[in-house]
Amino acid sequence: MARTKEFDPDAALQSALELFWRRGYEATSVADLVEHLGIGRASLYATFGTKRELYLKALDRYAESRDPLLLAELSQPGPALPAVRAVVRRFAAEAASPDKRLNGCFITNTAAELAPHDPAAARKVELSWEHIETPLHSALVRAQAQGELAEKRDPRALARMLLVLLQGVRVVGKASDDPARVRDAAEQALSLLD
Repeated sequence: MARTKEFDPDAALQSALELFWRRGYEATSVADLVEHLGIGRASLYATFGTKRELYLKALDRYAESRDPLLLAELSQPGPALPAVRAVVRRFAAEAASPDKRLNGCFITNTAAELAPHDPAAARKVELSWEHIETPLHSALVRAQAQGELAEKRDPRALARMLLVLLQGVRVVGKASDDPARVRDAAEQALSLLD
């Protein structure tokens, strides 16, 4: 007869996400995970697989919790540029927020730590970036169609520029004690939409 799990796998995954997010992949050992999650090593492996598999599952969980919010913000009816501006300013404010900035963004952290040498992590990062770029592009196309954005502007190039800015804001915000640095960068980028 199979034994029932004595822990909540969903809660354990969320807890692993938080640990990986705070410490990174390399700095988190299996022993750290066992201690942090309060489960045995065998249960950890039986439920989630290897440390890398658990990390990738945590990365999926993070992306699922972040991406729908962005799409909802950028697909509201009405003028599109105010929504784009609000998203950029929200990212900048989060990056400068004392309670959020030290962890940075889990996707951005993964891009810097694992994506250069882990194809599965790189695919997940790229997918997450597409989930940012695509709604930005759609909103900018809509803004152009509504006369909010000049015809000479390239919505795809602007969306990519904003994606790169948002990722950079997250990196700089994580390492800088000066919130004006990310705020000023965001405002300068937004001035390109005028």
